[in-house]
Amino acid sequence: MEWFYKNKRDFIWRRTKDPYRIWISEIMLQQTRASQGQTYYKKFIGIFPDLQTLALANQDKVLKLWQGLGYYSRAINLHSTARYLYNEYDGKFPKTFNEIINLKGIGDYTASAIASICFDIPEAVVDGNVYRFLSRFFGISIPINTSNAHREFKKKATELMDFNNPGDFNQAIMEFGSIQCKPKNPLCLKCPFNDNCVAYKNQKIDLFPVKKKNSKLKKRYFNYFVFQNGEKKTIVEKRNENDIWKNLFQFPLLELPKLNYKKDELLNQIRLKYNHKIKFENLQLWNSKPIIQKLSHQKLHIFFWIINLKKWNTKNWTTVDDLKKLPIPIALQNFIDNFYN
Repeated sequence: MEWFYKNKRDFIWRRTKDPYRIWISEIMLQQTRASQGQTYYKKFIGIFPDLQTLALANQDKVLKLWQGLGYYSRAINLHSTARYLYNEYDGKFPKTFNEIINLKGIGDYTASAIASICFDIPEAVVDGNVYRFLSRFFGISIPINTSNAHREFKKKATELMDFNNPGDFNQAIMEFGSIQCKPKNPLCLKCPFNDNCVAYKNQKIDLFPVKKKNSKLKKRYFNYFVFQNGEKKTIVEKRNENDIWKNLFQFPLLELPKLNYKKDELLNQIRLKYNHKIKFENLQLWNSKPIIQKLSHQKLHIFFWIINLKKWNTKNWTTVDDLKKLPIPIALQNFIDNFYN
Protein backbone atom coordinates (compact mmCIF):
# COMPACT_ATOMS: atom_id res chain seq x y z
CA MET A 1 0.00 0.00 0.00
CA GLU A 2 2.97 2.31 0.57
CA TRP A 3 4.04 1.51 -2.98
CA PHE A 4 0.47 2.19 -4.20
CA TYR A 5 0.22 5.65 -2.66
CA LYS A 6 3.49 6.63 -4.36
CA ASN A 7 2.93 5.00 -7.75
CA LYS A 8 -0.80 4.70 -8.46
CA ARG A 9 -2.15 6.03 -11.72
CA ASP A 10 -4.73 8.79 -11.65
CA PHE A 11 -7.78 7.15 -13.19
CA ILE A 12 -11.08 9.00 -13.14
CA TRP A 13 -12.87 6.16 -11.31
CA ARG A 14 -10.39 6.44 -8.44
CA ARG A 15 -11.81 9.86 -7.62
CA THR A 16 -15.14 8.47 -6.44
CA LYS A 17 -16.69 5.89 -4.14
CA ASP A 18 -20.04 6.01 -5.92
CA PRO A 19 -20.97 2.30 -6.29
CA TYR A 20 -22.68 2.93 -9.63
CA ARG A 21 -19.53 4.42 -11.16
CA ILE A 22 -17.23 1.84 -9.59
CA TRP A 23 -19.52 -0.87 -10.97
CA ILE A 24 -19.35 0.57 -14.50
CA SER A 25 -15.55 0.84 -14.36
CA GLU A 26 -15.04 -2.68 -13.01
CA ILE A 27 -17.29 -4.26 -15.64
CA MET A 28 -15.45 -2.39 -18.39
CA LEU A 29 -12.01 -3.29 -17.05
CA GLN A 30 -12.71 -7.03 -16.90
CA GLN A 31 -11.55 -7.51 -20.48
CA THR A 32 -10.07 -4.10 -21.29
CA ARG A 33 -6.80 -2.33 -20.53
CA ALA A 34 -7.23 0.58 -18.13
CA SER A 35 -5.78 3.09 -20.61
CA GLN A 36 -8.33 2.11 -23.26
CA GLY A 37 -11.14 1.70 -20.74
CA GLN A 38 -10.79 5.26 -19.47
CA THR A 39 -11.89 6.69 -22.83
CA TYR A 40 -14.95 4.43 -22.94
CA TYR A 41 -15.71 5.12 -19.29
CA LYS A 42 -15.73 8.91 -19.72
CA LYS A 43 -18.05 8.65 -22.72
CA PHE A 44 -20.34 6.13 -21.00
CA ILE A 45 -20.63 8.17 -17.79
CA GLY A 46 -21.16 11.29 -19.87
CA ILE A 47 -24.27 9.72 -21.41
CA PHE A 48 -25.37 7.67 -18.38
CA PRO A 49 -24.16 9.61 -15.29
CA ASP A 50 -26.29 7.64 -12.84
CA LEU A 51 -28.22 4.42 -12.44
CA GLN A 52 -31.54 5.95 -13.44
CA THR A 53 -30.35 7.22 -16.83
CA LEU A 54 -28.89 3.80 -17.64
CA ALA A 55 -32.01 1.97 -16.48
CA LEU A 56 -34.29 4.10 -18.66
CA ALA A 57 -32.07 3.93 -21.73
CA ASN A 58 -32.74 1.95 -24.89
CA GLN A 59 -30.59 -1.20 -25.05
CA ASP A 60 -29.40 -0.42 -28.57
CA LYS A 61 -27.98 2.88 -27.32
CA VAL A 62 -26.13 1.08 -24.52
CA LEU A 63 -24.69 -1.47 -26.95
CA LYS A 64 -23.65 1.25 -29.39
CA LEU A 65 -21.62 2.96 -26.64
CA TRP A 66 -20.08 -0.42 -25.77
CA GLN A 67 -19.07 -1.05 -29.37
CA GLY A 68 -15.40 -1.95 -29.60
CA LEU A 69 -15.10 -3.24 -26.04
CA GLY A 70 -16.27 -6.73 -26.97
CA TYR A 71 -17.89 -9.31 -24.70
CA TYR A 72 -21.24 -7.59 -25.28
CA SER A 73 -23.07 -9.73 -22.74
CA ARG A 74 -21.42 -7.45 -20.16
CA ALA A 75 -23.33 -4.46 -21.52
CA ILE A 76 -26.59 -6.42 -21.76
CA ASN A 77 -26.25 -7.57 -18.13
CA LEU A 78 -25.26 -4.06 -17.05
CA HIS A 79 -28.42 -2.63 -18.57
CA SER A 80 -30.61 -5.42 -17.19
CA THR A 81 -29.23 -4.99 -13.67
CA ALA A 82 -29.67 -1.22 -13.80
CA ARG A 83 -33.34 -1.73 -14.64
CA TYR A 84 -33.71 -4.26 -11.83
CA LEU A 85 -32.15 -1.91 -9.27
CA TYR A 86 -34.26 0.98 -10.52
CA ASN A 87 -37.45 -1.04 -10.10
CA GLU A 88 -36.65 -3.17 -7.04
CA TYR A 89 -34.17 -1.07 -5.04
CA ASP A 90 -35.60 2.37 -5.71
CA GLY A 91 -32.63 3.16 -7.92
CA LYS A 92 -30.10 2.61 -5.12
CA PHE A 93 -27.14 0.25 -5.10
CA PRO A 94 -27.21 -2.50 -2.41
CA LYS A 95 -24.62 -2.19 0.35
CA THR A 96 -23.94 -5.82 1.31
CA PHE A 97 -21.64 -8.27 -0.45
CA ASN A 98 -24.31 -10.99 -0.69
CA GLU A 99 -26.81 -8.63 -2.32
CA ILE A 100 -24.22 -7.31 -4.75
CA ILE A 101 -22.91 -10.72 -5.85
CA ASN A 102 -26.45 -11.93 -6.54
CA LEU A 103 -26.99 -9.25 -9.17
CA LYS A 104 -26.98 -10.36 -12.79
CA GLY A 105 -23.59 -10.04 -14.46
CA ILE A 106 -21.71 -9.54 -11.19
CA GLY A 107 -19.33 -12.24 -10.01
CA ASP A 108 -17.02 -12.53 -7.05
CA TYR A 109 -14.37 -10.18 -8.45
CA THR A 110 -16.73 -7.29 -9.24
CA ALA A 111 -18.74 -7.76 -6.04
CA SER A 112 -15.52 -7.75 -3.99
CA ALA A 113 -14.26 -4.60 -5.69
CA ILE A 114 -17.52 -2.69 -5.16
CA ALA A 115 -17.99 -3.92 -1.60
CA SER A 116 -14.43 -3.07 -0.53
CA ILE A 117 -13.97 0.24 -2.35
CA CYS A 118 -17.42 1.69 -1.69
CA PHE A 119 -18.46 0.12 1.62
CA ASP A 120 -15.17 -0.96 3.31
CA ILE A 121 -16.25 -4.60 3.33
CA PRO A 122 -13.13 -6.86 3.59
CA GLU A 123 -13.60 -9.00 0.48
CA ALA A 124 -10.40 -9.72 -1.43
CA VAL A 125 -10.39 -9.28 -5.20
CA VAL A 126 -8.79 -11.84 -7.48
CA ASP A 127 -8.08 -10.78 -11.06
CA GLY A 128 -5.28 -11.53 -13.51
CA ASN A 129 -2.93 -9.11 -11.78
CA VAL A 130 -3.53 -10.71 -8.38
CA TYR A 131 -3.07 -14.22 -9.79
CA ARG A 132 0.23 -13.17 -11.33
CA PHE A 133 1.74 -11.42 -8.31
CA LEU A 134 0.70 -14.00 -5.71
CA SER A 135 1.70 -16.99 -7.86
CA ARG A 136 5.16 -15.51 -8.45
CA PHE A 137 5.77 -14.31 -4.91
CA PHE A 138 4.65 -17.51 -3.18
CA GLY A 139 5.52 -19.90 -6.01
CA ILE A 140 1.92 -21.14 -6.29
CA SER A 141 1.74 -23.71 -9.08
CA ILE A 142 -2.03 -24.20 -9.19
CA PRO A 143 -3.14 -23.51 -12.78
CA ILE A 144 -5.16 -20.30 -12.61
CA ASN A 145 -7.69 -21.49 -15.21
CA THR A 146 -8.82 -24.49 -13.15
CA SER A 147 -11.89 -24.71 -10.94
CA ASN A 148 -10.20 -24.55 -7.53
CA ALA A 149 -7.71 -21.76 -8.34
CA HIS A 150 -9.97 -18.85 -7.45
CA ARG A 151 -10.78 -20.27 -4.03
CA GLU A 152 -7.12 -20.80 -3.15
CA PHE A 153 -5.92 -17.42 -4.40
CA LYS A 154 -8.80 -15.59 -2.72
CA LYS A 155 -7.89 -17.31 0.55
CA LYS A 156 -4.26 -16.18 0.18
CA ALA A 157 -5.25 -12.60 -0.72
CA THR A 158 -7.61 -12.48 2.27
CA GLU A 159 -4.79 -13.54 4.61
CA LEU A 160 -2.72 -10.58 3.40
CA MET A 161 -5.53 -8.01 3.41
CA ASP A 162 -5.52 -4.83 5.47
CA PHE A 163 -8.97 -5.19 7.04
CA ASN A 164 -8.96 -1.53 8.07
CA ASN A 165 -8.61 -0.38 4.49
CA PRO A 166 -9.76 -3.17 2.15
CA GLY A 167 -10.57 -0.89 -0.77
CA ASP A 168 -7.09 0.56 -1.04
CA PHE A 169 -5.50 -2.84 -0.42
CA ASN A 170 -7.43 -4.38 -3.32
CA GLN A 171 -6.57 -1.52 -5.63
CA ALA A 172 -2.93 -1.65 -4.51
CA ILE A 173 -2.40 -5.33 -5.22
CA MET A 174 -4.10 -5.04 -8.64
CA GLU A 175 -2.10 -1.93 -9.52
CA PHE A 176 1.13 -3.59 -8.41
CA GLY A 177 0.46 -6.54 -10.69
CA SER A 178 -0.45 -4.22 -13.56
CA ILE A 179 2.55 -1.88 -13.64
CA GLN A 180 5.28 -3.52 -11.49
CA CYS A 181 4.78 -7.29 -11.64
CA LYS A 182 3.83 -7.13 -15.33
CA PRO A 183 3.15 -10.22 -17.49
CA LYS A 184 6.24 -9.53 -19.61
CA ASN A 185 9.42 -7.81 -18.49
CA PRO A 186 8.35 -7.24 -14.86
CA LEU A 187 10.39 -4.68 -12.93
CA CYS A 188 12.00 -7.24 -10.64
CA LEU A 189 15.20 -5.31 -9.92
CA LYS A 190 13.20 -2.42 -8.47
CA CYS A 191 10.61 -4.63 -6.76
CA PRO A 192 10.29 -4.08 -2.98
CA PHE A 193 9.49 -7.79 -2.59
CA ASN A 194 12.27 -9.35 -4.66
CA ASP A 195 14.18 -10.65 -1.61
CA ASN A 196 11.32 -13.01 -0.78
CA CYS A 197 9.84 -13.70 -4.22
CA VAL A 198 10.01 -17.43 -4.99
CA ALA A 199 9.84 -16.99 -8.75
CA TYR A 200 12.54 -14.30 -8.83
CA LYS A 201 14.94 -16.14 -6.54
CA ASN A 202 14.58 -19.30 -8.63
CA GLN A 203 14.67 -17.50 -11.98
CA LYS A 204 11.20 -18.78 -12.88
CA ILE A 205 9.38 -15.49 -13.40
CA ASP A 206 8.21 -16.51 -16.89
CA LEU A 207 6.73 -19.77 -15.57
CA PHE A 208 4.15 -18.04 -13.37
CA PRO A 209 1.23 -17.91 -13.25
CA VAL A 210 0.73 -21.51 -14.36
CA LYS A 211 -2.00 -22.09 -16.94
CA LYS A 212 -3.52 -25.33 -18.10
CA LYS A 213 -3.42 -25.52 -21.89
CA ASN A 214 -6.79 -24.94 -23.50
CA SER A 215 -8.16 -26.68 -26.53
CA LYS A 216 -7.64 -25.11 -29.95
CA LEU A 217 -9.75 -22.18 -31.08
CA LYS A 218 -12.98 -23.11 -32.80
CA LYS A 219 -12.91 -21.97 -36.43
CA ARG A 220 -16.03 -20.36 -37.91
CA TYR A 221 -16.66 -19.10 -41.43
CA PHE A 222 -18.93 -16.07 -41.81
CA ASN A 223 -20.20 -14.83 -45.17
CA TYR A 224 -21.96 -11.47 -44.90
CA PHE A 225 -24.14 -10.23 -47.74
CA VAL A 226 -24.24 -6.47 -48.20
CA PHE A 227 -27.33 -5.70 -50.24
CA GLN A 228 -27.37 -2.43 -52.21
CA ASN A 229 -30.42 -0.90 -53.89
CA GLY A 230 -28.89 2.18 -55.53
CA GLU A 231 -30.37 4.56 -52.92
CA LYS A 232 -27.73 4.29 -50.20
CA LYS A 233 -29.77 1.66 -48.41
CA THR A 234 -28.90 -1.84 -47.26
CA ILE A 235 -30.39 -4.68 -45.22
CA VAL A 236 -29.51 -5.61 -41.64
CA GLU A 237 -30.79 -8.12 -39.12
CA LYS A 238 -30.46 -8.53 -35.37
CA ARG A 239 -28.57 -11.43 -33.78
CA ASN A 240 -30.97 -13.03 -31.32
CA GLU A 241 -29.33 -16.41 -30.76
CA ASN A 242 -27.40 -17.25 -27.59
CA ASP A 243 -24.12 -16.76 -29.39
CA ILE A 244 -21.42 -14.14 -29.80
CA TRP A 245 -22.64 -10.58 -30.42
CA LYS A 246 -26.15 -11.25 -29.14
CA ASN A 247 -28.53 -8.30 -29.77
CA LEU A 248 -26.07 -6.58 -32.11
CA PHE A 249 -26.97 -5.87 -35.73
CA GLN A 250 -25.31 -7.40 -38.77
CA PHE A 251 -25.68 -7.83 -42.50
CA PRO A 252 -27.52 -11.00 -43.57
CA LEU A 253 -25.24 -13.89 -42.70
CA LEU A 254 -24.53 -17.35 -43.99
CA GLU A 255 -22.29 -19.33 -41.67
CA LEU A 256 -20.81 -22.24 -43.56
CA PRO A 257 -18.73 -25.23 -42.43
CA LYS A 258 -15.70 -24.53 -44.64
CA LEU A 259 -13.61 -21.63 -45.86
CA ASN A 260 -13.86 -21.65 -49.65
CA TYR A 261 -17.11 -21.92 -51.56
CA LYS A 262 -17.65 -21.46 -55.28
CA LYS A 263 -19.73 -18.47 -56.30
CA ASP A 264 -22.58 -20.57 -57.68
CA GLU A 265 -22.78 -22.55 -54.41
CA LEU A 266 -23.12 -19.33 -52.43
CA LEU A 267 -25.73 -18.00 -54.82
CA ASN A 268 -27.82 -21.11 -54.34
CA GLN A 269 -27.58 -20.70 -50.56
CA ILE A 270 -28.69 -17.06 -50.77
CA ARG A 271 -31.54 -17.86 -53.14
CA LEU A 272 -32.82 -20.51 -50.78
CA LYS A 273 -32.58 -18.21 -47.76
CA TYR A 274 -34.25 -15.20 -49.37
CA ASN A 275 -36.43 -16.85 -52.00
CA HIS A 276 -35.16 -14.36 -54.56
CA LYS A 277 -33.79 -14.78 -58.07
CA ILE A 278 -30.42 -13.15 -57.48
CA LYS A 279 -28.37 -13.15 -60.71
CA PHE A 280 -24.80 -14.35 -60.90
CA GLU A 281 -23.40 -10.95 -61.93
CA ASN A 282 -25.02 -9.24 -58.94
CA LEU A 283 -22.67 -10.95 -56.47
CA GLN A 284 -19.16 -9.57 -55.93
CA LEU A 285 -16.60 -10.52 -53.28
CA TRP A 286 -15.30 -7.43 -51.43
CA ASN A 287 -12.26 -8.97 -49.68
CA SER A 288 -10.22 -11.61 -51.49
CA LYS A 289 -8.70 -12.86 -48.24
CA PRO A 290 -10.75 -13.56 -45.11
CA ILE A 291 -10.76 -10.94 -42.38
CA ILE A 292 -9.66 -12.74 -39.22
CA GLN A 293 -11.10 -11.91 -35.84
CA LYS A 294 -9.95 -13.84 -32.78
CA LEU A 295 -12.28 -14.08 -29.82
CA SER A 296 -11.60 -15.83 -26.53
CA HIS A 297 -12.36 -19.35 -27.83
CA GLN A 298 -13.12 -18.74 -31.49
CA LYS A 299 -11.41 -17.68 -34.66
CA LEU A 300 -13.68 -16.05 -37.23
CA HIS A 301 -12.97 -15.99 -40.96
CA ILE A 302 -15.12 -13.22 -42.44
CA PHE A 303 -16.04 -12.47 -46.06
CA PHE A 304 -18.20 -9.62 -47.32
CA TRP A 305 -20.21 -10.13 -50.50
CA ILE A 306 -21.75 -7.13 -52.28
CA ILE A 307 -25.12 -7.71 -53.91
CA ASN A 308 -26.59 -4.95 -56.11
CA LEU A 309 -30.35 -5.30 -56.42
CA LYS A 310 -32.21 -2.29 -57.80
CA LYS A 311 -35.58 -3.99 -57.61
CA TRP A 312 -36.59 -5.96 -54.55
CA ASN A 313 -39.92 -5.35 -52.88
CA THR A 314 -38.92 -5.67 -49.26
CA LYS A 315 -39.57 -3.38 -46.29
CA ASN A 316 -36.27 -4.28 -44.67
CA TRP A 317 -34.11 -1.65 -46.33
CA THR A 318 -32.11 0.52 -43.89
CA THR A 319 -30.39 3.79 -44.76
CA VAL A 320 -26.64 3.99 -44.35
CA ASP A 321 -27.09 6.89 -41.91
CA ASP A 322 -29.35 4.74 -39.71
CA LEU A 323 -26.97 1.81 -40.05
CA LYS A 324 -24.16 3.88 -38.53
CA LYS A 325 -26.26 4.52 -35.42
CA LEU A 326 -26.85 0.83 -34.66
CA PRO A 327 -24.70 -1.32 -32.34
CA ILE A 328 -22.59 -3.48 -34.64
CA PRO A 329 -19.67 -5.91 -34.12
CA ILE A 330 -16.36 -4.13 -34.58
CA ALA A 331 -15.37 -6.25 -37.61
CA LEU A 332 -18.51 -5.08 -39.40
CA GLN A 333 -18.02 -1.50 -38.22
CA ASN A 334 -14.56 -1.48 -39.78
CA PHE A 335 -16.06 -2.68 -43.05
CA ILE A 336 -18.77 -0.01 -42.91
CA ASP A 337 -16.21 2.72 -42.28
CA ASN A 338 -14.23 1.58 -45.33
CA PHE A 339 -17.08 0.73 -47.69
CA TYR A 340 -19.38 3.70 -47.17
CA ASN A 341 -16.79 6.48 -46.74
